[in-house]
Amino acid sequence: MIATKKKLALFKKKVKHSVAGWLFILPMTFGICMFTLVPIAQSFYYCFYDYDVISKFDFVGMGNFAKVFTDPQMWKVVSNTLFFAVVNIPAVLVGSYLLALLLNVKLKGTKIFRVLYYLPCVVPAIVGGIVWSYVMRQNPETPGLFNQFLIALGLPMSQFFYADDLTAILSIVLMNLFGLGGGTIIWLAQFKNIPPQLYEAAEIDGAKSLRKFFSITLPMSTPMIFYNLITTFIVTLQFNGTLTFAPRNGLGNGNATYMYGLKIYHEAFRRYNMGYACALAWVLVVVVGLITVLLFKTNKWVQYDD
Repeated sequence: MIATKKKLALFKKKVKHSVAGWLFILPMTFGICMFTLVPIAQSFYYCFYDYDVISKFDFVGMGNFAKVFTDPQMWKVVSNTLFFAVVNIPAVLVGSYLLALLLNVKLKGTKIFRVLYYLPCVVPAIVGGIVWSYVMRQNPETPGLFNQFLIALGLPMSQFFYADDLTAILSIVLMNLFGLGGGTIIWLAQFKNIPPQLYEAAEIDGAKSLRKFFSITLPMSTPMIFYNLITTFIVTLQFNGTLTFAPRNGLGNGNATYMYGLKIYHEAFRRYNMGYACALAWVLVVVVGLITVLLFKTNKWVQYDD
């Protein structure tokens, strides 16, 4: 009985001392529940209904999921998304890594270049899309900056994301390369975590710069490579930035820029097929989850500190 009273008194004391902490995290907890957990549960619930947001709300069971695999547009959507992922992920990872190596050199003015390379990351997506629509404009009378450069070199103008083939997606990859500053910051943080003693020991052994890179810098960067690989993969599959610059409401000419993230948006907010859009989103969640698990199962190449 005495032990129970002591435990109860100790519990009351802990609760009393933690009230302030709970009050501080209450707004964030409420926000996560209301604007994250509840919408997730709702989207899963809507998957099983033919829901048009306004009046229709008919139970269709697994009909929306079956439609995902029978939709005639899905072949184009999936092929565009896979091509974009295959090209964009290596380009972003390798590009940001090489840029970080250059900015990690201890030279005067390096900090200024770090700021300049990061500036495109703070530009809002809508503003960036409008700017790129002018930069890549294909108009014989008023060509964009890139086409002016091609004309100056005596080359024909390019359609960029106005094209009806894979050129449109390659243009999007080119645009993404101008936002490498965000990933560069993460790489620089990883480089700072590499113990300098490793480089000192390598120099004593007579190792040159190239040898130090392949024996120290690259292996010690593998945890961040693995992290960036997963996050970049997820962001790439969800990409719908073409809404801000590509023709036909982001679909592109001949559906050249019609990708999975854009498919979800169009079904939900253009065609008002909310149930089908939720099914598309959950299929994407499952695919991302499976590939993420596969990446974790094959991460033996990652070199941790221990």
